[in-house]
Order: sequence, then C-alpha cells, then structure tokens
Amino acid sequence: MKKIWLTDTTLRDGSHSVSHQYSIDQAVTIAKALDDAEIDIIEISHGDGLAGSSLQYGFSKATDNDLIKEVSGVIKNSKLAVLILPGIGTSADLEIARKYGAEVARVATHVTEADVSQQHIKVAKSMGMKTVGFLMMVHMAPVENLVEQAKLMESYGADIVYCTDSSGALLPDGVKERITALKENLSVDIGFHAHDNLNLAIGNSLAAIEAGATYVDCSLNGAGAGAGNARTESLVAVLKKSGYETNADLYKTLDTAEKVFRKIVPEATRPNDLTLMLGYAGVYSSFLLHTYKAAEKFHVDPREILVELGKRKVVGGQEDSIIEVAYEMSQKK
Repeated sequence: MKKIWLTDTTLRDGSHSVSHQYSIDQAVTIAKALDDAEIDIIEISHGDGLAGSSLQYGFSKATDNDLIKEVSGVIKNSKLAVLILPGIGTSADLEIARKYGAEVARVATHVTEADVSQQHIKVAKSMGMKTVGFLMMVHMAPVENLVEQAKLMESYGADIVYCTDSSGALLPDGVKERITALKENLSVDIGFHAHDNLNLAIGNSLAAIEAGATYVDCSLNGAGAGAGNARTESLVAVLKKSGYETNADLYKTLDTAEKVFRKIVPEATRPNDLTLMLGYAGVYSSFLLHTYKAAEKFHVDPREILVELGKRKVVGGQEDSIIEVAYEMSQKK
C-alpha cells in the first residue's frame, strides 16, 4: 500500500479559529507534540500566510518570523512549512522565513491565477526549499483549467501541486475527478487540502488518496477556517485502518489532539449552520468571521450573505464585498 505524507496546518489554517492569537509558547508546545508524533510537515504562519497580519485579515499576536524561529528550534522529526500568497507575502518574506528555519514553501494562488506564483516558486527552489504549488478554490474552475494551471506550477519547479477545496464545497466524486486528472497529466506528486464545511473532509481526503494523492493536509481537532480541516487524529486513524503507510504515531497523535491542543484551545472549530452554508454556497472558508460581523452590523441573515457571495463568485482578497453585500441587503429590508 502506498505511503501518505501528512501536513498538519493547526498553526496556520488553525490560526483562523483563534483569530490568529497563538502565543509563541502555545505554538512551540503544539509543534513539539506534533513533532514527537512524527507528523511529516508542520505549517506555521498567519492564517492568510506570510505577512497576512493586517487590518484586513486580522492582526497576529506574534509575528510570523518569531513563530518560525522559535518553532524551528524545537522540532527534530518534522519539516517546517510556511504558506505564502503572492500579493500578500513577498519573496523577501519568504527569504526571511527560510533564514529562520522554514524548509517547505507552499505558494498559494486562486485556481485560475497560477502564473503569479512563478517568482515565489523559483525563489523558494533557489533556496533549496521543498516547494508546493497550492491551487485554491478548485471548485470554481473546470477540470481542464485546473490541469492547465497545475502544469504551470509544475513548469515553474513545484515539487508538489495541491488541489485545495478552500470552500469545502466538493463532494467525493468531484475530488476524485480532479485528483485523477492531475495524476494523469502531471509528473510531480499531488496533494489535497480539505475543508469540513459539508462534513466531508475525511471522506474527501480518502477519495483524494484513492485517486492518487500522496500528500494530504489536516489539523488537530479540525481547527481551521470555516468548519476547519480534516482532523489530524481522525485522518491518521483512517489511514492506518485502511492499510496506508504513514509515519505518524496514532497514540501520540491522539494525545496531541486531546491532551495538548484541547487544553490550549478548549473550544476548537465546530461545524454549524453557517459553516455548512460556506460549503453549500462555495464561499472561501476564511470569510466566516467577517460574515458574522457584517450580519450583526447590518442586521441581516448571514446565510443570505453567503449565498449572495457564492452567486457573485467572490474569492479571497475580496473581503470588502462582504460589507457591500450586507449593506445592500439591509437597504432592501
């Protein structure tokens, strides 16, 4: 049975679930436990990637550089990864992250905008980093377009190309179709990142693996934007029960989720009606908290905001549209 490599995103995507307020001590504690459980890759940064700490995306409690520096000093088994979105983070941010100990660069773009990743992928490769092309919101493009964009990232030097269900909008058949197409048309490894907005993160991750993905993302207790990601502890158990090979130690992973992470974040990400609507409407998972605030401010139904955002095909970086939609709805009341 093939080997599956796990990237735990608790300290990056999971940052959304704590409004980016991880302290350095908390990050170090979580990272040490994940490292001891032999999780392959640990991702860390602001939830919106390097340099994401801002008025628009939310300010972090600790800087990316401090988090990277301190965490890289305590892990021995895992590789440390960072996420960077061109237009938010710069090549200079990536170079500093490398200086402080990051070994894996995950360069993320919208599914139709792979061309903006070229500079960052090449910079990461030039510094000897394992480099991932991270195509987001994949439900918004036809499969043939996804393949075209993935080929661009491969041509720039990406070692792995990810199919990222940022809205948690895909069903298992849609996952299989996309991963199969990438597997058939690319020579690099394929990865998958799920969100649990339709409560399908584990099922979709397994569907991706069955279709050929060998890298899969997860987070402790599912912490992440929207309803969160595939639960690390659940995914490790499912992989072992299914006969897949993985480096992760099941009992240590369970202990990390229950005895370490839950003590730091007692109220971990929980699915609810609004996170389900993110998946139903196909809206970017990190829009959740912004939508809550806009609905409260303008006294409108947050579910209707999400449906309208989905109709308008709003993507990450267009958070201002949430306010616009909420305001327009309030004027019709």
